[in-house]
Amino acid sequence: MIQGVEVNLGRRLTSCRVCNSKHLRTFLKLGFHPPSNEFLTKDEMDEPEVSFPLNAVLCSDCNFVQIDYVVKPGLLFTPDYPYNSSVSDELPIHFSEFAKQVVADYGLDSNSLVIDIGGNDGTLLKGFVQCGTKVLNVEPTERIMKISKSRGIDTIHAFWSEQTANKILSDRGPAKAIVCTNVFAHVDDLNDFLCGVDVLLDKDGIFMIESPYLVNLIENNEFDTIYHEHLSYLSVRPLKKLFARFGMEIVDVVSQNIHGGSIRIFVKKSVGNWKVKDSVKKFVDLEENRGLDKFETYAEFAYRVEKLHEDLLSLLRELKSKNKKIVGYGAAAKANTLLNHFRIGTDLLDYIVDKSTLKQGTFTPGMHIPVYSPEKIAQDKPDYILILPWNFKDEIMRQQNQVIKWGGKFIVPIPKVEVI
Repeated sequence: MIQGVEVNLGRRLTSCRVCNSKHLRTFLKLGFHPPSNEFLTKDEMDEPEVSFPLNAVLCSDCNFVQIDYVVKPGLLFTPDYPYNSSVSDELPIHFSEFAKQVVADYGLDSNSLVIDIGGNDGTLLKGFVQCGTKVLNVEPTERIMKISKSRGIDTIHAFWSEQTANKILSDRGPAKAIVCTNVFAHVDDLNDFLCGVDVLLDKDGIFMIESPYLVNLIENNEFDTIYHEHLSYLSVRPLKKLFARFGMEIVDVVSQNIHGGSIRIFVKKSVGNWKVKDSVKKFVDLEENRGLDKFETYAEFAYRVEKLHEDLLSLLRELKSKNKKIVGYGAAAKANTLLNHFRIGTDLLDYIVDKSTLKQGTFTPGMHIPVYSPEKIAQDKPDYILILPWNFKDEIMRQQNQVIKWGGKFIVPIPKVEVI
C-alpha cells in the first residue's frame, strides 16, 4: 500500500481552519487509511492502493476538532463516487420533514430559491420541490449529479466556492435558504465556503447546517465517523466565533437523532430579522459542561476506542473459533474506518452486503472484503451479522427480521459491543 504523504496527494494541516492557531494536539491516532469510499473492482485488487494518515486533533485555542491531513478532494469525490442518500429508508423521511419545517418556519414560497450544497442525489431538495419552492443542487460528483438530474432536480456539477456562488447569483438571483447536510464538515477552506454563502444568501435568508455532533461522537464512542472526507467535527462554541468573522450569527440549534446524534444549526446574516433563540446558549453550556474545552475529555475517548477494539476482536475471534459464519451489513464509509483500524478482514467477516447497487460486486478499501446484495444473507443464513452502520441498526434489523427465524443474531459494535 502506498502512503499518500509520499506521493504528494494531500497536505498536513499546520493550523486550525477556524482560528488559524498552530496549537493543535493529537488525541486519536487511527493509522493510515485509504479513502473510505474508494471501493475496488476485481481488476483493481492487484494494483497499489494509496493510504493517508488519519489522526484527530484538538485546537487548544478555539477547541475546534479536526483531522490533521487533507486529501486532495479529487481523490475523495471521484466521478464514480458511490454514496447516494436515497438508498436509506430513513433519510428520505428525515429530509422531507426538514424541508416542510424550513418552509413553514422561514416563510418560503414559490419565489424562494433553495440551494443545497453537495445535495447528493436530490433527496432533500425533492421535499422542497413538493413544498413549491425553486431549488438548485450544487453537486461535485458527476455520477451522483446525473442521478439527481434524472430525478427531476435542477442540478449543476460544481464544487461550492465563492466563484460558484457569484455565478449562481448572476444567473438566478439571491437564495432565501442555503442548506448543507453532512457537507460542512467536508470543507477545508471554510473562508472561501462562507464567502460564497455570504455572496448568495438574501439579507433575510437562512443558512442551515446539519452534521454529526461532537458531543455524541465523544460520549457514544463514534470514532468510525472519523474519515478523510470528514475534515471537521462540529460543536457550537467554535462555530459561533467562525460565523461572527463573516457577519453571521447562529439563531437556533436543534438536536437530531439521525446518524447517531446530529445537530441542525440555523445561521442568519447579522442584518437579518431572525431572533436568536435560547437554544444557542443551551448548547454552548452543554459543551462546557461536557468538557469539550479540556484535552482530558478527548484522551479518555481515545482510551475507550481501544477498549472497543479489544472487545470486538475478542468476540469475533471467539465466534470464528466455534466455526460460526459472520457477515457484515452495510459497506458505509464509517464501516471502513472501523474495519481498517481494527484490521478486520475476510479472516473474520466472510463478506459484507449493501443495498447500494453502486457498491455491490466491489471490494472494500484497505481490507478488501467482497460486497454483495442483501439477498445473499437469506441464501447463506449466517450465524451472526455485524451491523457496521450502527446508526441505522433498527432499520437494518427490521429489513432482516428473517434472520431470527434460523437462529441468527446481530452484533452492534458502537457505542459498545452488543449481541442482539
